[in-house]
Amino acid sequence: MVTIRLVRPSETEELLLLSRKTFYDAFEHLNNKDDFEAYTSVAFTSQKLSGELQNPYSQFYFAIIDDEKVGYMKLNYSLAQTEMQDENAVEVERIYVLASQQGKKIGNQLLDYAIDKAKTEGKLYIWLGVWEHNQAAQRFYERNGFKPFGNHKFWVGKDEQTDILMRKEL
Repeated sequence: MVTIRLVRPSETEELLLLSRKTFYDAFEHLNNKDDFEAYTSVAFTSQKLSGELQNPYSQFYFAIIDDEKVGYMKLNYSLAQTEMQDENAVEVERIYVLASQQGKKIGNQLLDYAIDKAKTEGKLYIWLGVWEHNQAAQRFYERNGFKPFGNHKFWVGKDEQTDILMRKEL
């Protein structure tokens, strides 16, 4: 059984290790090494993650099985949202699960938690961005009721990539 709970500021280093591992496992082999290192050397630091954890408009959650942190997600509200900053919406900025734990519906449980939380908070929709080349993630979100509504650019080092923006009406 998966337990989902808020990440505490004292767990910054644990979150950083899990963030780096899941991101590297998912995307390192799909990107130019220099661009990937340029991005991750800035995006995955204790200082940056600590700042994100302290943002009152963002929340991180661990997915835990048998006391092992196997995944996490980041939700953004209001001013922390990367695009619209809509008070009536929640952005799922990140959902990552360890490669060794894939296939156990952990991502589904994290997403369901986010959707239920957004509904409880009276939000009108939930949205996210997913890399245009990550077909599996796009299919996952479509199965969960998300529909494309636009795109934005995302830089990995000097490599300009495109994220497809998807949303689910609540």
